[in-house]
Amino acid sequence: MKITRFEDLECWQEARVLTKNVYAYTKRSAFSKDYRLSGQITGAAISIMNNICEGFDSRSNKEFIRFLTYSRRSCSEVQNCLYVALDQNYISENEFQNTYDHCAKVRKIIDGLIRYLKKH
Repeated sequence: MKITRFEDLECWQEARVLTKNVYAYTKRSAFSKDYRLSGQITGAAISIMNNICEGFDSRSNKEFIRFLTYSRRSCSEVQNCLYVALDQNYISENEFQNTYDHCAKVRKIIDGLIRYLKKH
């Protein structure tokens, strides 16, 4: 299957699900009042999607790889914010682990795409 739109990319699709989940957490009463953390974690989640999209549209493998690297970093930022959310009891241990693992999954897919782009 030829990828013709950024929406076709598995990493973007998974990042979208991740972002949706992060937003669901930040809509909770206590979490929503923590403006700094809720803004930081949602911004990082959005950044994952945005950088995949921007890189795809660059039409250059080198540029795409650069933007995918930014997306990868944003996955780590979301994971870091999850620790703060857990420590503040905004999310459960189970929610933390599931979302942390989802970030790792997105990063793994991104890494695979980076490897592919470096070969082609």
